[in-house]
Amino acid sequence: MTTREGVYSFPFAKLEITPRADDPIAEVFPDEELGMEGFTCRLDSGAEDTVHLDAVLEYNRDPALMNELLLHRLTVEALNALEESGLSKRELIRRLRTSPSQLYRLLDTTYHGKSVGQMVALLHLLGRKVDLVVTAS
Repeated sequence: MTTREGVYSFPFAKLEITPRADDPIAEVFPDEELGMEGFTCRLDSGAEDTVHLDAVLEYNRDPALMNELLLHRLTVEALNALEESGLSKRELIRRLRTSPSQLYRLLDTTYHGKSVGQMVALLHLLGRKVDLVVTAS
């Protein structure tokens, strides 16, 4: 798959459908229904599978996407911790020494301009211990 950032591979073996010698891939095309952010693969039998760009980036372990996924997981955990903590947002803003708008950005799962460090600080204030574990993939 070719993007502005580069060319990415995606093996046909990762498709939901299984190409075989008696049912080979007949067509692969950019999918307009995905806003051209993915492709559809069609077998001779008519079976189809559509793959979004995010699946391709995840397969290739794209650093930007991996960072977004980590930030999303940390944000969801922060939202859960905030609900359980009983702390008011006003108190959290005071403890973080930040503005209300910054706290709302930190709690926004769609905002990717935050850092892992900011999220770790927020989680610590919410009573969560954060351990970084690095393993071979």
